[in-house]
Parts: sequence; C-alpha cells; structure tokens
Amino acid sequence: MADLSVGSHEMKGTEEENDNPIEQVRLTVSTSDDPSVPVLTFRTWVLGLLSCSILAFLNQFFAFRENALFVSPVTAQIVTLPLGKLMAASLPVKTYRFPLTNWEFSLNPGPFTIKEHVLITIFASNGANSAYALGIITIVLAFYHRSLNAFAAFLLVQTTMLLGYGWAGLLRKFLVDSPYMWWPENLLQVSVFRTLHEEEKRPKGGCTRLQFFLVVFVSSFAYYIVPGYLFPSIQAISISCLIWPKSILAQQLGSGLHGLGIGSFSLDWNVASSFLGNPLVFPPSAIISTLVGFCLFAYIINPTVYFSNIYQAKKFPFISSRNFDSNGQRYNLSRVLNEKTFSLDIDGYNSYSKLYLSAFFAFSYGLSFATLTATISHVLLFHGKTIWTLSTKKVTVWDVHTRTMKKNYKVVPAWWFLAILVIAFGISVLACEGFSGQLQLPWWGLILACVMAFIFTLPIGIIQATTALGMGLNVITEFVIGFLYPGRPLANVTFKTYGYISMTQALYFLRDFKLGHYMKIPPKSMFFAQLVGTVVSCSVQFAVTWWLLKTTDHICDVSKLPRGSPWTCPGDAVFFSASIIWGVIGPKRMFTKDGIYPELNWFFLIGALAPVPIYLLSRKFPEKKWITLINMPLIFGATASMPPARSLNYLTWGAVGLFFNVYIYGKYKKWWAKHAYVLGAALDAGLAFLAILLYFLLQSKTEGPGWWGLDIDDHCPLVGCPTAPGVVVDGCPVF
Repeated sequence: MADLSVGSHEMKGTEEENDNPIEQVRLTVSTSDDPSVPVLTFRTWVLGLLSCSILAFLNQFFAFRENALFVSPVTAQIVTLPLGKLMAASLPVKTYRFPLTNWEFSLNPGPFTIKEHVLITIFASNGANSAYALGIITIVLAFYHRSLNAFAAFLLVQTTMLLGYGWAGLLRKFLVDSPYMWWPENLLQVSVFRTLHEEEKRPKGGCTRLQFFLVVFVSSFAYYIVPGYLFPSIQAISISCLIWPKSILAQQLGSGLHGLGIGSFSLDWNVASSFLGNPLVFPPSAIISTLVGFCLFAYIINPTVYFSNIYQAKKFPFISSRNFDSNGQRYNLSRVLNEKTFSLDIDGYNSYSKLYLSAFFAFSYGLSFATLTATISHVLLFHGKTIWTLSTKKVTVWDVHTRTMKKNYKVVPAWWFLAILVIAFGISVLACEGFSGQLQLPWWGLILACVMAFIFTLPIGIIQATTALGMGLNVITEFVIGFLYPGRPLANVTFKTYGYISMTQALYFLRDFKLGHYMKIPPKSMFFAQLVGTVVSCSVQFAVTWWLLKTTDHICDVSKLPRGSPWTCPGDAVFFSASIIWGVIGPKRMFTKDGIYPELNWFFLIGALAPVPIYLLSRKFPEKKWITLINMPLIFGATASMPPARSLNYLTWGAVGLFFNVYIYGKYKKWWAKHAYVLGAALDAGLAFLAILLYFLLQSKTEGPGWWGLDIDDHCPLVGCPTAPGVVVDGCPVF
C-alpha cells in the first residue's frame, strides 16, 4: 500500500512510481493509449442519451412506489455493448460533411470502441442518479398540499445538479491529475471495460477474464432468485433471535437488522454490497477504520448510553431513526405545525412534548458533527502542504496517466466551468427569490450554501478519492440554516439541497473525470457527456415527478390511498419529516439548553482535535507507516449510513472486504490482480439483472410463495421494544 498521508505528488524516479504510486492502480489500469480511437460518435450519442433517459425514467418512476426498484448503470454498461457492436455492423460507413465547414462525421466510424462504451456508461450513470431536489417538489405538492410554480421547480432541479460542476473544474489538479487521488471505486469499472473489450489468450487449465466474468455473472443471476424471491429471510439470519424469541436483550444484541448483529450472518451478496458499496473496491485501511468506528459506536458507546438510560434512552428502541415524544410514542408532527402559517405552533409545542431521539440516532448526529470537523483537520494536517504546493507552484512531474493525458489531449478551459458556475448561480437566485419566494430561501442563504459546499468539496474529496468512502453535508446544512433562519421548512430543505447536492455532484463529476483519465478519454468529450447527461436526466426525472404528482390521486398520502396501492413515497416521507424537525422545530429546540441534546455540540471540538495526536505520532515515528493510515474522519463517520444501513451490512461488508483485500491480496496477488474487481462487478451485474426481471415478471403482481421464509426480516419482533417502566407500545411487553 502506498503511503497516502504524506501527500507528496512528486514521483521519486523508481519504475513503479514512474507508472503510478498506488499498487492497485498499477495492477488494473493500462498505460497505453491510442488518441486516434473514435470517442464522441453518433453511436455514443444515441446509446448514451437513450440509456440516460431510460434509467432516469425508470428509477424516478419506481422511487415513488413502496418497493422501489433501482436500475443501476451496470445494466446499461452490459446491454449497450451488443447494441454498440450491432450498430457498428449495420450502420452505413458513409462520411457526411457540413457545408462551408471542415467538420465531417460518419454514422459508423468503424468497430465499436472501449472509449465509446465508457462515455455511454457515463451518460447512464447520470440517469441513474436521482436529483435530490425532486424531494422538495414532492413534499410541497403531496405532503404540504401547497402550490409550486412548475418553471421554478424545473430551475431548482437543474441548478442544484449543475452548480457543483463549476468549482469541480477548478479542483481537477488536486483530485484528478494527482496520482495519489486514485478513486478506488473506478478500478472496478476499469476492470469491467478491459474485460469486455480486450482480447486475451486463455491460459492452459484456466479461463480468461471474460469467461470468468460470464461464469460469475450467470451464477449470481441464478442464485439471487433464492434471497430475492423464494427465501428472502436468508438475507438476515440472527441466531440469538431464533434461540431466545421472547428475550428483548438477546434480540437487541443479536438482531442483524435492528440490533448489534452479534451472531447474525447473511447468504445474500446484496447485504454486503448495498449501502456501503462493493466491498472489493475498498483499500484495507478504509475497511479497518470503518469497522473500528462501527465497533466503537455500536458495541461500546450505544450500549453504554442505552443501559445507563442517558437521555431516557430506554423509553425508545435500541436502534431507530424515528422521532419520539416524552412518553416513548411516535412524535405527532400535526400537533406542533400551524397549517395556516406553515410554521411552528408554539402553544401546541409547549403543551405537547420536546422532540426525542433514540440514543443511537442522537449520537449519530454528534458523530456527523465530529466527522466534518475531523475531515478539515485531517486534510490540513496530512495534505495541507501538498495543497499549498499545488496551488502556488507549477507541478510538471506526474504519473504516466497524467503525462499521457496532458500530452495527447487538450484540457477543458477553466472558463467553461466558471461560465457554468455563474449561469447556474444566477438562475438559482431567480428560482429562490422569484416566483413569490415560494421556496422561502433568500439570496444570502443561497450564497452561504454554495460557500459551505465549496469549502468541503476538497477535503471530503480527498477522503473519498483515497478511501472510496464519502460523507455528506445534509446534517450540517440543516443545522446551520435551522439556526439562522428558523421556522421555514422549505428554506431548510432548499438550503440543504443546494449545499449538500452541489458538493456531491462536484465529487461525482471528479470521480467520473478520473475514470476518463484512466481510460484515456479526451477531457472535452467527458465534459460534454457529463453536462448533457445531467441536463437530460434532470429533465426526464422532473417530467416524471410532475406527471405522477399531478395525475395520481392521493399519491404519498397513505391514509387516503386504496389498500395495496404502491404509491406510498417512502423516501419522500423521510424527507418531509426532516423538513419539520429541522425547519419547523429547529436545532435550537434540540441542541441547545432549550432541547434535550446540547452536549452533542462538543463533538465539533472533539472531531477537530482528534487527528492532531495521530499526526504528531506519525511525525515522531515516521518509520511506522501504519500510523498514517489511521483515518479519524472515517472512524467518526463509520456509521453515517445507519440507518438505513444495518449492523449486518457492516459486518458482512467488512468480512468480505478483509478476506479479499487483505488475505487474498496478500497471498494470491496474481489472482487478485486478474479477477478481484471482475468478481465484484459480475456479482453486482448478475444481481441487478435478476432483480429487474423479478420485479417486472413476478413481484409487481405477487410477493412470492406464502411461507415463513418470505419475510424480509430476521424474526426479532421484540428488538424495537422499549425497556423503561410504564411505556406502552403495541406488540411489546410493559415493564
């Protein structure tokens, strides 16, 4: 493993580092390039826009349903390969010239190329990523039942997704050109593209990478019918719940879905790869840091707080993301919201209850505070010198991939990115301040959201580019605007969206740019594919959302929907609750002396100081390279995905990741280099294709055979029961 912490971007002259300092990159990415290969062709535009539009339509359409279906870009990646080859075999090869210009093109410039395939997949990935701002439109129309100008809503969706591109382009030198920013998740994609396109001689007694991919793909496809349809209960098997079906404590400790997962296991690949990502792409240091953080929080902090009854924790479930009142019941938001003024009903709030959280969820907010300050502190200490050098000096010594890109292709001019930033920001001001201020967010709030997003893009990008684990700004943005502009739920979610998603989009852009960097795609072609793909996907997703909200009776209103109706909008219901909690009740009534959790603000300071002793130890003992791999932002942010991620997801993900990336990587490196990423991609692809097939052929009509194993549950019915005396909850014993 290369030492990522030193941050030096100068190659030191050895043969390995003259290629790339990261061994996984050297084992996976080809150093060759042919600049004459066609890239942004007619085939690319047709298949790219088609896959982008179809994925955008399908994913947004099914996002409103109770059992949402996600069609991943890997499906388009595989389907478009035979389509591209079919077009190459059938389209006319005639060249067309535009009059009075030197520009010409052909519908069929030759064989379907790997570079065309990469750009088509970039288009598809844009379609697969849902625009976060669509949640605002849904809660306004379907939950708050208020009017919203369609053009303002359209501008909101487009600008939130485009703003981040502006400053992402300014950070390319740090997060794309640098060989130490290697974006591990891209290596899986690189392996798949090379497997599908490069010719390989079959070794005696073995198989090629393509043959291996097909065998694993078919096996994954065939097997997933068991956990996906016939026997879903094997997704989570919790031994202690089966042995002690009437013990709350045993189920709290043993439930893999709602408890600590001790003794639980899964026979479903989706459990390992969902939420946290494919475990085969993560470097060992990132896996270990995440597991350390998970164990500290889940196995030490949370049980200590719960069993000590801090914050009246025993009144609430052991692990839950729901909101509660002082009696341990679900918080009744209707009692504190004034429907006429669309603000907090102070009298109703004072006569009802403060907002309570489970101990787990409360401390997850504290850890999110610590994660952000630890990220800034960690990056300044370990990478600050490099950032300063790259900002103030012209660096000319890079790895082979950057040298090749700079030699063979023209860079995207910086003014292109600045133009997007200026135009998107101007339209954002119009969307927020115009149209009678329907979104409630003033111009200064928009500026603050953009400033926060820009400040965090580089430090969070460095963490993600070196570990494959990212973090969001959703909590801190809700926190900040909730203090500065309380009592305005739409202002809160709009500020959160501009701050959170613009940074996330910037990192998506940079990650994909690094993929193009590895695959030697001309930067300008990447730019156009990403920009057009974003605009098209947002337009399709907006049209689908507006159409469903305007034509489906009682959509998202569970109390009025016919029995069995799928249009329950589970994700948007959570978004709506967050708008009430942070926008109406606000952080002042949660994290100050007026609320229950003022002590959690200390996590801001704890996070900022935590990387300091690690840095000092690394300077005192430079020969101990393992010290620099201790990543406090990952440790603090380990459980940021919980919930909806469960303990079992972490345990399975960690076990698979350590087995392949520590044991197999160390003992069978040649096999790992050839097959590991291909294995991970094939498992994902087989699962994705069968999940789509199951949904359309079977699960859209029936839920499968009716028996005990059909439950997508680990049969721990008491794990969510409170243990405080006198709290009454349906299905739970009263102490």
